[in-house]
Amino acid sequence: MRAFLETGRLTLRPFRDSDADDVLALDNDPEVMRYINGGAPTTRAEVLRETMPALLRHYACLDGPAGVEGRGYWAAQDRGSGAFLGWFEFRPLRADSCDEVELGYRLDRRAWGGGLATEGSRALIRLGFTELGVLRVTANTMTVNERSRRVMEKAGLRYVRTFFEEWPDAIEGSELGDVEYAVTRAQWRDGRGGSE
Repeated sequence: MRAFLETGRLTLRPFRDSDADDVLALDNDPEVMRYINGGAPTTRAEVLRETMPALLRHYACLDGPAGVEGRGYWAAQDRGSGAFLGWFEFRPLRADSCDEVELGYRLDRRAWGGGLATEGSRALIRLGFTELGVLRVTANTMTVNERSRRVMEKAGLRYVRTFFEEWPDAIEGSELGDVEYAVTRAQWRDGRGGSE
């Protein structure tokens, strides 16, 4: 399957049905899921019924280089070994427009701490603003998720607001709310995004 995007160390490609086992393993690591669902386990049935359809959804406005079908989520592989490392989200907030997209990432713990989340995020933002017609990139995380917030800042996004939502199950830190970060194409072009 052709890559959607390559960086120095990553290949981002469309998901395929055969990725379900890798997604299941990723979603069953309590540390990976700590700020998503408090580290609760995920069943294979949930992955097949809920997660995989979202990962496989097509967005025509994101159709990429070399005719690669646009998706809102991209499987991340180690460019050298081809090992599955997790995924990146670059999903339109409205199905009919790529003006505004949400950036996200979920990486295996062995990919933490080496700048891969920042590398993939920067590459997606660059592609979005230069080739896909994106006007604004937004990202959210829990207020207490300092690592993810730092990735957002390094990728060029700026803090916008803290907000509170009702979640079905409270997890540690949820009482402090969530944060939104964002960058517009104009800010990115002017170098007014986040820190390096």
